[in-house]
Amino acid sequence: MFKSFENFLKNKIFGIKTVGAVAFSCLLGGIVLASGLNWTGLAVAQDPVSKEQSFSSTPSIPSLAPLAEKLTPSVVNIKVVKVEKARFPMNEFQNAPFGDFFERFNNDRIPTIPHDQKVEGSGSGVIISSDGYILTNNHVVEGAKDLKVTLADQREFRAQILGRDPKTDLAVVKIEGGKDFPSAQMGNSDQLKVGDAVMAIGNPFGLNHTVTSGIVSAKGRIIGAGPYDDFIQTDTSINPGNSGGPLINMNGEVVGINTAILPNGQGIGFAIPINTAKPLIPQLVKNGEVTRGFIGVNIQSVTPELAQALNLNGHKGALVADITGGGPAEKAGIKRGDVIVSFNGKEVKDNHELPAMVAGTPVGDEATVVVLRDGKEKEFKLKIAKLPSDETDVNDSEKTDRGKWGMMLRDVTPQVARQYGLKDGDGVLVVGVEPGSPAERASLQQGDIILEVNREPVKSADEAKEKITRASDKKSLLLLVKRGNASIFVALTN
Repeated sequence: MFKSFENFLKNKIFGIKTVGAVAFSCLLGGIVLASGLNWTGLAVAQDPVSKEQSFSSTPSIPSLAPLAEKLTPSVVNIKVVKVEKARFPMNEFQNAPFGDFFERFNNDRIPTIPHDQKVEGSGSGVIISSDGYILTNNHVVEGAKDLKVTLADQREFRAQILGRDPKTDLAVVKIEGGKDFPSAQMGNSDQLKVGDAVMAIGNPFGLNHTVTSGIVSAKGRIIGAGPYDDFIQTDTSINPGNSGGPLINMNGEVVGINTAILPNGQGIGFAIPINTAKPLIPQLVKNGEVTRGFIGVNIQSVTPELAQALNLNGHKGALVADITGGGPAEKAGIKRGDVIVSFNGKEVKDNHELPAMVAGTPVGDEATVVVLRDGKEKEFKLKIAKLPSDETDVNDSEKTDRGKWGMMLRDVTPQVARQYGLKDGDGVLVVGVEPGSPAERASLQQGDIILEVNREPVKSADEAKEKITRASDKKSLLLLVKRGNASIFVALTN
């Protein structure tokens, strides 16, 4: 019996071994067979890829080093020295406990002493011709008494301002002495597309010739900098000191002048399109300023609410909110409430487009303006006039007033009247104050509105001049001045 059981166990063990061997053979055969098959799909996706294959299949990022090396020599650092009036308060609380606290509530009663002080600043610029012409921002060089330009190779030159245009914040500077300067080529900013790669070179925070890169984030941005806003928005790093430096495309061409940043945002910078600068450069070099066309209208956007109220289909065009008396538009017959939809054959999509169209039209040319009035189109012909300068030329009578009291005055325009909440024709605008004059000693400021002279209302610069002349033999002049939202009395004394 025991032998029979022993034989049974031997046969069982043998069977298990046999099954295991067969199973192992099948597994091994399957592996060998699988290795010879051409697998696809998931098997390929899971198959490990060599490092060499991985890197060769990934597109490489092009280096900007060649562009930076080529264009950095054409970018300059501009050091500026300005002379500004500083006022040192004769503060009775200066050394007292909590003096700063009390000073806040007594600034209007603290007498001040005018004092000249030098203020230094810096920015960037780009050389646009081999004989040393530099394009930069107006705000970099405005008010400069001394200019010094430093090139990438650390050579320094004195420079002079040839022309400035505050409306577009552009200026042209000329290097004194030297020749064969490295210059950059100007491109075509109209060809820029959102998403295009760009590079900026400048001198941020006093760090010479820094290169940053990014893309064009948007075009045609309006940031409230002036009547001709049309900025390129970019995420290329632009910081204080970059102003005036070039924005460059991947062809190595200047497509913009870096100008502004968004104070509360990061990676949001703005550049003036180079196509805005191109037609202005010859005028700035030759005349020192830009002459622009003018038709004499104040305009605003057509909102959906206004479009409905005016029975308009859509809200394109520029709504005429006011007309300058005696201007080309008034003479042609254009009225308040008209919507300008076309200028010289070009569609006016909104109120931001019209100023640039008019400004770019030569003075003296005839222009065709199409307006919508009561739902119908009307066409007018008008002659382009010269846009008045922001700084009124001082005539003989104003020189007399300035010599006595140190004020330069002009009539209040409808635009200024709306800004200050005045009735049309009320008051006189102060456009200049002579340093060291009675007007400056009395803290009169450019932009103040004089409402009364010696308690008598004034409605024009001529009327103000007449009343001031009558007081010429007096030792004081009492003015009622509107400054901001408040009106204050100001006493001028000889």
